[in-house]
Amino acid sequence: MPGVLIVGSSRGIGLGLVDVHLADGWEVHATVRSGQPPRDDSSLTTHSYDVRDLQQLETLVGRVGELDRVIHNAGVMRVSRSETMEVNAVAPIRTVEALLDAGRIREGGNISIMTSQLGARRGRTGSLGDYGDSKAALNDEFRRRAPEWAGRGVTAVVIHPGWVKTEMGGPGAPVTVAESATGIKRVMDRLRPDDNGKFLTWDGRIHSW
Repeated sequence: MPGVLIVGSSRGIGLGLVDVHLADGWEVHATVRSGQPPRDDSSLTTHSYDVRDLQQLETLVGRVGELDRVIHNAGVMRVSRSETMEVNAVAPIRTVEALLDAGRIREGGNISIMTSQLGARRGRTGSLGDYGDSKAALNDEFRRRAPEWAGRGVTAVVIHPGWVKTEMGGPGAPVTVAESATGIKRVMDRLRPDDNGKFLTWDGRIHSW
């Protein structure tokens, strides 16, 4: 049974990703900041993990087994700029590095970090707003790290999950959670080594930086 770690799984896209992987027979490790497991399923293990907490990261790395896939979905909006940068830009890279350093991701495995089209500069200068700046910073650091991660035998991408009907996306968003989660899983199922370092969309298109 293949194993996946989904960071940020209590609701929205993260919970949708839990559902589609469970439905496809995966062993799922899901993280939540607090509260109850997102689903009651024998193939689901829930871990408490606030991505700002280094001790909880160490505990998480010690408890998950070998993984075929890591999806870092945790993110925030409409909080302080410092917290936005910490959660959206710093924590995803730190989490992936810790898992790789501990040998938790199998050779041939894949990694996806959720980014946003709002962090795509497309050659522009100046601020994109706190949220956009955090995702742009994530994209920049990902592009720097991705070649080295490929050297460790994994394929890593960043994915724009679409404008999704979630608490963050709002009720007017055109994409449902199920559509986004299904699309993201399909993209990851099809990843090949030459996809490493790409910025993709939930429906498989190349996104501009």
